[in-house]
Parts: sequence; C-alpha cells; structure tokens
Amino acid sequence: METAALIEILDREGRLLAAAAAEAGVDAPVPTCPGWRVRDLLEHLGGVHLWATRFVAEGLTERVPAPAAPELDEAGLVAWYRECHRALVDTLTAADPEVKCFTFLPAPSPLEFWARRQAHETAVHRVDAEAARGGDFSRCTPEFAADGVDELLIGFHSLARSRVRTEVPRTLRVSASDRDAVWTIRLSEDVPRIERGGEGAADCELGGPAHDLYLALWNRLPITALSVAGDAELATLWRERSGI
Repeated sequence: METAALIEILDREGRLLAAAAAEAGVDAPVPTCPGWRVRDLLEHLGGVHLWATRFVAEGLTERVPAPAAPELDEAGLVAWYRECHRALVDTLTAADPEVKCFTFLPAPSPLEFWARRQAHETAVHRVDAEAARGGDFSRCTPEFAADGVDELLIGFHSLARSRVRTEVPRTLRVSASDRDAVWTIRLSEDVPRIERGGEGAADCELGGPAHDLYLALWNRLPITALSVAGDAELATLWRERSGI
C-alpha cells in the first residue's frame, strides 16, 4: 500500500480508537487483551505513538525506549492519547520521504515502515477498544486487512521470536476469499518459512474474508470465525503460540 494511504488509515483508526475508549471508560476491561483495562491500552499505544514519532522526527538510527505515560484522570488520558496520535500523524505526513531512521522489519523505506507498522498497531488496538466498549467492530478494507496479514506473517513470523513451531514439518496455508492473496507457512522446529502463494499441498488451510483473517490471526477473533480445512490441530497451534 502507498504510504499516504497508510497514514490516512492511521489517522482514522486512532480517532475511532479514542472515541471507543471514551465511550467504554478507562476502567473497562479489554476482553481481547486479558488483564488489561482501557487505561492500559491508551497508555501503551500513546507511548508507542510517541516512540515512533521520535524516530522519524529526530532521525534516530538506534533503538530507544518508549516513554512512560503520565498519570492522568480519565478525561486527561483520552486527551493525551489523542495528542500522541495527532503528533504521529502530523510527523509522518510532513516527513521527508527519504528520512533515515531506525526500523525493525524490512521495508522499502523507513517512512513506509513506520506508516505501515503504526497503522496496523492502531487498527488492532482499535479493535481492543471497541471490544471494551461493546458492539460491532468497525471494518477495515480488504486491501488493508490483507496487508496486515502480510505484515504479520512475512514480517513478524519470519523472525526467530516466532513461537509457532512443530516437531515434524507441517504446512499451514492462509487464503483471503475476497483478495487474490495466499500465504504458505512451512513449520518445523526452526523459524517458520513463509511464502506468498499457494504452491504445494497443505496440512491445514485457513480461509475467510481478509478482515476476518486479519483479526483472527492477530487473535482478536476466534480461529473458528474462519473456515478450517484439514488438520485442525495446526489452527489450535496458531491460536496458542502466535502471540506477538
């Protein structure tokens, strides 16, 4: 996706998140993040937004810690989150496309990386805020949802930190029914090998609209929201070990 489109989505998702958080109240539990309340969600994401803003605004080339959130009352915390989100959106919008700074996943450019990462970080946590509020989740476009699946699989689960492993080689396939998008996940005791495309047989196939895949693979919807064909134990393995 284009960087400008990702920044627009980040803008929308953060505003939706703040609105849902204000409706839920900062003491409301977050069902999709056991043990968290909305306060934890806002403090976490506001700090992440400020962290990302520093890399781009200051051109930092080494990792620095995320800042701690201030101690604020309910109205103050929601307002603080809105300020952090607006600072990030404005920084990314005004940034030099050739900015050089720290990143932690491969990307065409640092600016594209941070726009993409923060758009998906915010979208997933927007779902958390809406879960705390209750009611239906806002829907992502199929294009953005498929991009989020791609980032999760090709980005995060190609790293050594992925805990999705099997004692014997197994293959899991993921297919978006409303996009021309398929991923093949080759599992073993080593780091998962993930490919775009559907070459070869699979032991288990997970399918559904890109939006449902996006939320289920991020463990914001149950895997049972997807179609599961073949060895359902691999779907269970994903649910139990795929947390980032």
